[in-house]
Amino acid sequence: MKIFDKINKNYHLKLPFVAYRKPNKNKVLGKFLKTDDIIFTSSFTESGFVFAPFDDQKNTILFLDKEAESFEEDFIEKVNTSENFYFTENNTSKEKHIALVKRAIKQIENSDLKKIVVSRKEQLQLNEFDIITIYQKLLDKYKTAFVYVWYHPKIGLWFGATPETLLEIKDNTFKTMSLAGTQPYANKENIVWGNKEIEEQQLVTDFIENQIKDIAKNISIEKAKTVKAGTLLHLKSKVNGELCKSSSFISLIKALHPTPAVCGLPREKAKAFILQNENYTRSFYTGFLGEINKVDDQNSSHLFVNLRCMEVTNNIASIYVGGGITKDSNPLKEWQETISKTATMKNVLQ
Repeated sequence: MKIFDKINKNYHLKLPFVAYRKPNKNKVLGKFLKTDDIIFTSSFTESGFVFAPFDDQKNTILFLDKEAESFEEDFIEKVNTSENFYFTENNTSKEKHIALVKRAIKQIENSDLKKIVVSRKEQLQLNEFDIITIYQKLLDKYKTAFVYVWYHPKIGLWFGATPETLLEIKDNTFKTMSLAGTQPYANKENIVWGNKEIEEQQLVTDFIENQIKDIAKNISIEKAKTVKAGTLLHLKSKVNGELCKSSSFISLIKALHPTPAVCGLPREKAKAFILQNENYTRSFYTGFLGEINKVDDQNSSHLFVNLRCMEVTNNIASIYVGGGITKDSNPLKEWQETISKTATMKNVLQ
């Protein structure tokens, strides 16, 4: 594939690029830059590809279309059997994460917080690393996800296969989703969800509805359905609406990001707990990424929440995982849920 050749070339020349495939599509798209300048956006009025951090007070990186060489190509499935071995984490991470979950539960019990999403970073030493092999495996394995590789020599190298749309908009019509609740996929017909997962997903749905009610009209929200993402199941409700004439694209982004699915409720209090207690920087994990296309007054953009992702630096893969904590959470089960979520990335490292 020409795009794979371009990925290799830009990566070894230390020039920025992004390659991505949208859910249930066959085309891989790529944007390749010729300089390593860093461009930020705060208005989202340009055309290009954005990469935004979890902390909405920090800068969003923009790869401008007019500065990039763009390609698109059909993906031809070709499973590469070469292996990249990793070392698993020790029990220190387990103890630390369980302690963090317990602190979150205590905070919820003693405040008006209803949900806090806590996360961790698991670091794996790779004996071998090949950017094309890893990206090929992601494309092979996760056809229903937004699968990407993103690189900037001054920022880092990121891979992901995320199941969650933050926002899809065409002109004034938009789609988003409420995605929360997790259980392993067990290949059985009768799927039973616990009260904790049902409540968690409903909190996200209620938040989205409340956030957009003053800037949107003709809002419709589907009943929650079970969806499969890799080896996991989630509860999802589709949300559709129209942006009011007095509202803007950026107002919709700010209303939704970060959602309770990656932060918590109330949002600002949950975010404060996360920044004070996680003891590491999420960076672009649980931020968002995707296309923004502004032509005259027309807008056609598709943004995804950056979940099931990892950063690779000097043959060390940092895998980011988390889960939503409510008053009914079980700390050990929350730890086990993060283990299940690391499988998305570990599956392409072995």
